[in-house]
Amino acid sequence: MIETIRQGLQAEGIIVSISKLCRWFGVPRRSVYYKPVKAAPKLQEHLVMPVKAMIEENPSFGYRTVAHLLGFNKNTVQRIFQLKGWQVRKRPVGFRPRIQSLPSVAKAPNERWSTDMCGVWAGRDGWTTMALVIDCHSRELLGWHLSRSGRSKTAESALEQALIARFGTLGRVPTPLLLRSDNGLVFTSRSFTALVRSYGLRQEFITPHSPEQNGLVERVIRTLKEQCVHRHRFESLQHASRVIGDWIHFYNHRRPHQALNMRTPAEAFALAA
Repeated sequence: MIETIRQGLQAEGIIVSISKLCRWFGVPRRSVYYKPVKAAPKLQEHLVMPVKAMIEENPSFGYRTVAHLLGFNKNTVQRIFQLKGWQVRKRPVGFRPRIQSLPSVAKAPNERWSTDMCGVWAGRDGWTTMALVIDCHSRELLGWHLSRSGRSKTAESALEQALIARFGTLGRVPTPLLLRSDNGLVFTSRSFTALVRSYGLRQEFITPHSPEQNGLVERVIRTLKEQCVHRHRFESLQHASRVIGDWIHFYNHRRPHQALNMRTPAEAFALAA
């Protein structure tokens, strides 16, 4: 401040010494001359290199996921992200009014499942449709199916795969559970609703135009696209199925989930079961 005032007076032709200005304003002269010396932050290369290698292979991983997979302290990894400029800045989201409705969560496994569909580009096979089913408690991706058709058979195949993965066989479930979906033609079709009833499941539909009510499966689809689909150029449906299948195994058994206290979905299910 003192130096700024001195330069302003000097520009107007008035020369006043710094010591005199300090007396006028009651500022210690040593505070004007003091220049803090701060050493540049240092990073240990044996910590930086593994972090760099992992995010180059998986650019969408956050510092918590990287720290968990490498066995590092999350604060250390976050500091590396910040100093290296690797931390992605999130776009600020303003207030969005939400309707009052039950979220797609569950207190125990096999209480509520959630299903949805999305498009996947498969090279020479063009646009394909993927249906998937998750457990809303463990976030485990239980069943999925990728096909050229977006008809109910795709969603039915994903549901049957989920039943086999969780119960080991096709048949009526031991305890009725809820299957949440949107109001799309596939999930409201006679074929799909009849199949759901035959296995002892009960359907529940979200409010139209309110995808946040099916937020868990929507988030899994986003993660799938960011960490797998958008990072590959699939040559065919077969190629896409192979790569997506590998990623789903990684998601269920190796990828830590922040909402599950950094456990994998498979670990969360085993702990709850």
